Amino acid sequence: MKAEFRILAPTAILGYGFPEESLRRGLAERPDLIAVDAGSTDPGPYYLGSGKSFTDRTGVKRDLRYLLPAALARGIPLVIGSAGGSGAAPHLEWCRRIIVELACEEGLSFSMAVIRSDVPHATVHAALDQGAIQALDLVPPLTHAAIDASPHIVAQIGVEPFIRALAAGAQVVLAGRAYDPACFAALPIAHGYDAGLALHCGKILECAAIAATPGSGSDCALGILREDSFVLKALADGRRFTAESAAAHTLYEKSDPCFLPGPGGVLDLSACEFAEHPDGTVEIRGSRHLKRPYQVKLEGARRIGFRTVSIAGVRDPIMIASIDPILAAVRQRVGHLLGDSESARVWFHLYGRNGVMGEREPRRGLAAHELGIVLEVVADTQEHADTVCSLTRSTLLHYGYDGRVATAGNLAFPFSPSDLATGEVYEFSLYHLMAADEAKLFPFHLETVGAGVGQ
Repeated sequence: MKAEFRILAPTAILGYGFPEESLRRGLAERPDLIAVDAGSTDPGPYYLGSGKSFTDRTGVKRDLRYLLPAALARGIPLVIGSAGGSGAAPHLEWCRRIIVELACEEGLSFSMAVIRSDVPHATVHAALDQGAIQALDLVPPLTHAAIDASPHIVAQIGVEPFIRALAAGAQVVLAGRAYDPACFAALPIAHGYDAGLALHCGKILECAAIAATPGSGSDCALGILREDSFVLKALADGRRFTAESAAAHTLYEKSDPCFLPGPGGVLDLSACEFAEHPDGTVEIRGSRHLKRPYQVKLEGARRIGFRTVSIAGVRDPIMIASIDPILAAVRQRVGHLLGDSESARVWFHLYGRNGVMGEREPRRGLAAHELGIVLEVVADTQEHADTVCSLTRSTLLHYGYDGRVATAGNLAFPFSPSDLATGEVYEFSLYHLMAADEAKLFPFHLETVGAGVGQ
C-alpha cells in the first residue's frame, strides 16, 4: 500500500461541468483515480420511470471529452457511477453511447467495463415472497402490484462490482445506479486502504467542491487517503476546505448524524475529527466501517398520470387576505362543472406563503404583499389534465370574491400560453432494502471501445 492514494473528483455530477484550470491542477497532483458520480434521485422519480436522463447530453459529452483523454494518457482509471442520472439500463446505454462516440471522435481505444444495476422483476417478486425485502422509514410495504407497475428497478451497488471490474483490467468503468461513495472508494479499498476512511472520503467527494468554501457543484476537488486519515483539497483560487464545510457535508443527505448505511455495512462517523490546516485543506480521522448483512437499496418508479401546470401572480391585498376561501370556492365550482371527477387532482402551491414547506411551515400568519400561484393538475390523461387546468385557471382568473373592485382579472400570467402540459407523472414505488448476493446480481461486461468497435 502506498503512503497516499489520490482521488480526483472533477464535478458534483457528470455534466455539471468544471473549469479547465481546476482540472489541470488536479491532474498535476498525479491522482491514482478519477471518479465521478453521474446521478441522483434528487430530481425525483420521473427520470427513473421514463428512462430519460436529467443531465444534458451536451454537458455530459463536454465533461467526458476532457476526462477520457486525460485519464487514458496518464494511465489513470476513470470510474463513473449512476450513469445517465438514474442508472437503469436506458440511462446506462445513453451514457455508453456518448463514450463510444467520443472514442471515435478523439481516436481513443480502451477497455471498458459496463456494470448493470437493474434487478429483474422476477428477482424482486421472489424476494418479496421470501420476506427478504424491508421498507425504509416512512415507506409503505412493497406489493407485487407496485413491482409490476415499475418499468425500471435498480439497486444501489456497492464497491464490490467496481473492484471486480477494475481487477479485470478495465481502464474505464461505467456503472448503473450506485451507492454514491462506491465509485470513489472501491479502488483504494482494493489497494488496502481503510474502508471507513475511503467511504467517508467518497461521501464528500461525490459532490466535488460543493463541500468547500465557497461551495460549487461545477468545480474539482481532491481527496488524499492515508493510512489513518484523509485530506480534502480544493483546486480553484479563492476556494478552500474548512472543518465546518467538511463536517457540514458529512451531514448531507443523512437521516442520522453519526451513521450512514450502505450496501453491506454502516459508515460510523461518531468518532470523526476534523482538523483544519492553514493551507486550506482539512484532515479527517476516525471514520469506521461496520459490516452488516448484505442489503441493497431498491429504487423504482411508476406512472400515476399526466400533469398540466399554470403559473400566475396575485398582487391584490384583498384577494391575498382571503386566498384560502377563494381557492376552496374555485375548487368547488370546478368540481361542480366537471361532475366532481375523481380521476383529476388539483393543487394550488402558494409561493410567498408556505410555498416551499407547505403544511410544515413553522412561520404562520405572516402578511404577504404578493403571491405566486402554481396551479398543478394531475389526471389520468393529458387531455383531461389540460381541461381541468384550463377551467380552474379561468375560474380563478374571473372569480368574484368579496371586496373585489376591478373586473379585469385577478391573475397576472408571466407566460403565454399560460397552461403548460408537462407530460407523464411518476412516483417512487420502490424505496426498499433487499437482501442480496451482490456477486450474482451485478455482473459486468468488459468490452474494447475504439474506432470501429464497441458500437
